[in-house]
Amino acid sequence: MTLPSVYSGAQLLVEQLAVVLEQMPDPSGGSVAGLLERELAEAFGVPYAVAVASGTAALHAALFACGIGVGDEVLVPALTVVMTVAPLNALGATPVFVDSDPATLDLDYDDAARKVTSRTRAIIPVHLWGRMGDPAALAAFASEHELVIIEDAAQAAGTVRDGQRAGTVGTVGCFSMKDGKILWSGEGGFLLTARRDVAEHATAFRSHWQPAPPGQVPLSRLATNCRLAAPLAAIALANLRRLTKLVELRRAQTRHLLLALEHTPGLVADAPETREEWNGFTPLLHIGLPNPRAFAEHLAQRGVPNSTGSFRLVPCDARPMFTGRNRPCRGAAQILEHTLAILLTEHDTQTRLDRYAAVIAQEASAWTT
Repeated sequence: MTLPSVYSGAQLLVEQLAVVLEQMPDPSGGSVAGLLERELAEAFGVPYAVAVASGTAALHAALFACGIGVGDEVLVPALTVVMTVAPLNALGATPVFVDSDPATLDLDYDDAARKVTSRTRAIIPVHLWGRMGDPAALAAFASEHELVIIEDAAQAAGTVRDGQRAGTVGTVGCFSMKDGKILWSGEGGFLLTARRDVAEHATAFRSHWQPAPPGQVPLSRLATNCRLAAPLAAIALANLRRLTKLVELRRAQTRHLLLALEHTPGLVADAPETREEWNGFTPLLHIGLPNPRAFAEHLAQRGVPNSTGSFRLVPCDARPMFTGRNRPCRGAAQILEHTLAILLTEHDTQTRLDRYAAVIAQEASAWTT
């Protein structure tokens, strides 16, 4: 199998940056972020996109724009990173951790229903590793309990399920453009929404409440500064214009690596649902070997970067700042304990992928004996 070639975008990036740099310093921030927002909205098929400084900032702005604040409870999967939860703390809201189904990686809606209270205002589904849960089940649950859906689609650019793009199922979809994401700008993020009022409030929030939403006075509310810097917006714009090819490449990389590991003892590919067009963000394998987390950590030491081995990913409810609030989410713990999620970038050539596969296969065989 030969990986598809992807135009590096270097020349386009140089051209975009040159225009921006000639205009700097520009206290207005220039026009490139606005152009990026228009093209993001068109690419994802939504009316509005708002560019911000990070994926965390996108969630912060989205939650604020949806009226989430002090005393509110928000359902969040324990199968996530702490960055999903940090904005809730900043707004004075309370995260309520929900378990996930090890068979599907989707939310455990029975567990979620048990945790809904009169203070529950929203739910944040997290499309970890680019995998997307059932949008119909999510929408039905949110409707039944009158909850706002704010998607953490940080890793899911390009994933589609049942004809719905990740990040477009709920009221707001939030994305990261940190290095390592398929659509990257070094640092940055954006949110998508079909609601004009949400877009206006998020736009005001990212820049100290200016421009203010219609009918409100600029600087009349405390907000923050999380604008996307013009040079980063230019990088994002260049990569957005080759996003289709970047998603195609990531899917091909993941297929290549999983095919190479097809007969490796103790490892089984975690395939997406039949109606899910996964972006292939991270090759996923179920580890059936003894001491699976130790195996993932061993692979990281051997030069195969992965979520649990390299970054010690644990369920968010197990973090020190959250322990003791509720009964541990055991499904999320089981998923992370047994999942090998291999980290990729567009620079991972076929040669490098073959080296990863050789190391994994060799170490898995040795681990079983």
